[in-house]
Amino acid sequence: MGENATPDVLVAGGGVAGLTAATFTARAGLETLVVDAGGSILRRNAHLENFPGFPAGVNPRRLLDLLDEQVATAGADRRRGEGRAVARRGDGFAVATTAGEYETRHVIAATKAAPGYLDGLDGVALVDRGTTFVDTDGRGRTGVAGLYAAGRLAGKPHQAVVAAGHGAEVAVTLLADDDRPFYHDWVAPEGYFTDRG
Repeated sequence: MGENATPDVLVAGGGVAGLTAATFTARAGLETLVVDAGGSILRRNAHLENFPGFPAGVNPRRLLDLLDEQVATAGADRRRGEGRAVARRGDGFAVATTAGEYETRHVIAATKAAPGYLDGLDGVALVDRGTTFVDTDGRGRTGVAGLYAAGRLAGKPHQAVVAAGHGAEVAVTLLADDDRPFYHDWVAPEGYFTDRG
């Protein structure tokens, strides 16, 4: 994907919520670009407990590395950079970042609690609770069609598993809003759904 690419989905933020959302959208066949400054707060932690699949806990840097690998395997592209501005352009968005400028149909904002790049975008409501969050409908939809917020930026708790779950929910919501076929993340053996009455 070139510097001035036109992905279907641009994910701003490469933490747990953003990477999970990008995995779902890329696996569903949407060209997905993650633009991330590389500073996920999770990398600063010594150990992560209570994340499903890791009964003894997991090194948070290892978890993010595994998510990076999963995003790449799903087919999403990654760029190092920060969001500067998001503006409406036709039925989509023009997104200015330090990594380049992009046109996209959908934006998932997943940058913890730094919504400055959304300033001036009509329809985006910010909520100040000591930290500034983007107001969403709970499934990640903002007041702007095609713009979603995931994880901490959407006011979700700090727990990594909550951020991952919300990133997945936002992506599935985006896929439904885009009239994509129902998406599930498991593969059934051939014949599993036949001859079951």
